[in-house]
Amino acid sequence: MTLPTMLPHSREEFLAWCRRVDEGPWSSLAVPERITYPSHSLLVELSGAAALTERVRLWTTLIVLPAHDEVMMAKEMASVDQLSGGRLTVGVGVGGREEDYRAISADFGRRWSRMDEQVARMRRTWAGEEPFPGSDPVGPSPLQPGGPPFVAGVVGPKAMARAARWAMGVNDPSSITAVNPEALAAQRARVFQAWAEAGRDREPHFSTSVWFALGSGAEDRLSEYVYRYMRVYGEGVARQAAGHAAINSAEALRHAAEAAGQVGCDEFFLVPTTTDPTELDRAREALGF
Repeated sequence: MTLPTMLPHSREEFLAWCRRVDEGPWSSLAVPERITYPSHSLLVELSGAAALTERVRLWTTLIVLPAHDEVMMAKEMASVDQLSGGRLTVGVGVGGREEDYRAISADFGRRWSRMDEQVARMRRTWAGEEPFPGSDPVGPSPLQPGGPPFVAGVVGPKAMARAARWAMGVNDPSSITAVNPEALAAQRARVFQAWAEAGRDREPHFSTSVWFALGSGAEDRLSEYVYRYMRVYGEGVARQAAGHAAINSAEALRHAAEAAGQVGCDEFFLVPTTTDPTELDRAREALGF
């Protein structure tokens, strides 16, 4: 389950989401990132979730890593790993919204190669390497040996080949509006092929995410949410994405989760389109939990 980070919400709603997700049966609690949007801070929400939960694994889905300083990010993620008791997985990607980079004066160029370099430097930072000769190391040390695992939010073959060198797996964003079993299976096969070509011994972790809405007015709520979220890419793209958003009923959600499982997804992230914590009850009922 993903926190409703993209929607303005109250303290009470945040507490309810964290605590009720941690009660189960959810395996993980994910936190996404955007800058030029009415979303809450990923780091603030992730830190709050680390303190308020005990059981679920915490994920970032995704940090737009090239928009940030990697040494500071290593410090922040190590701190969250300590605060959570070693329950953090760091999902990273390059993003596609230049305005998010511009808003925080970040360089939009060389995003893919820079992310490779940033991941490597984060790991060196976690290992105790000082940022420059004569300085103290940047702490704290993460609780997980070697630091939290990385997952890459990638789609294309070149990006997969890069990720296969440093990630434990891939979170595929291409199913965000609906699950196409054939396309998802083909993408999973490409990820496994990239890992094999990179000589990786372990099979990659494979996951995907989907927007969903349940209950009264679900169809309109989902469509409006997707349109608003995608509008940064232009009216045409936003309207097309909103028209393809299909997970707006209990039956649709159940079928999507079953399809993801049959394809071989290790994890299936649900992204809510409301701050109402009773959406968790509707999702559990739809999935038979």
